[in-house]
Amino acid sequence: MSEEIIKGENIHKTYDTGKIRVHALRGLDISIAKGEMVSVMGSSGCGKTTLLNCLSGIDDLTGGTVIIEGQDLGTLSDYKKTKYRAQRIGFVFQAFNLIPVLTAIENVELPLLVSGVKEKVARKKAEDSLDMVELLDRADHKPAELSGGQQQRATIARALVNQPAIVFGDEPTGNLDRKNSDAIMELLCQLNKENEQTFVLVTHDRKVGEMTDRLLWMDSGRITKETRPKSA
Repeated sequence: MSEEIIKGENIHKTYDTGKIRVHALRGLDISIAKGEMVSVMGSSGCGKTTLLNCLSGIDDLTGGTVIIEGQDLGTLSDYKKTKYRAQRIGFVFQAFNLIPVLTAIENVELPLLVSGVKEKVARKKAEDSLDMVELLDRADHKPAELSGGQQQRATIARALVNQPAIVFGDEPTGNLDRKNSDAIMELLCQLNKENEQTFVLVTHDRKVGEMTDRLLWMDSGRITKETRPKSA
């Protein structure tokens, strides 16, 4: 896992409301290898989610650079960043963000249809993605008919349907009980290993962090420590 897929140098992010300035990231450096599974931990307000947003191009930087797959995000237009995210990045959030009126398979195939993929192709890819997360038998169920763990599996299937190079997760197990949290993390670890995709997860859960290759600790907008739980 020596090939670098994400590199951030001297990242600064400041939010300015006009009345108050919040320095969310303060000269942060980060390097993530292709196929690596990395978790980011720290107290609330330390900058974890801001870091995720900056690395994925959702937020613009106040200073510094972020390079993903050789692309300097700062040089891309909003349209090109949006297109890049749609093609190469998957997102898994604490809130499942599934559309209530759509079935699981319709939720999963939606990003493909929006991107212009033909209906038959989108449906087959969505079926394969649901099968990968062991949810194909619930494909025709709407979110309200699924358990929390099943909803998160549908969310993961949607995040992976485009076979992205990188998957960002913001508290991906935050709404789940211990049993479902462990099951989802085991699934993510399995997918990381089988598909050689890069995972970057923000979490408050120490057990989640300890299931990844590398655990980065943040405090006041900086990475202060890193550990390698699987090497311990």
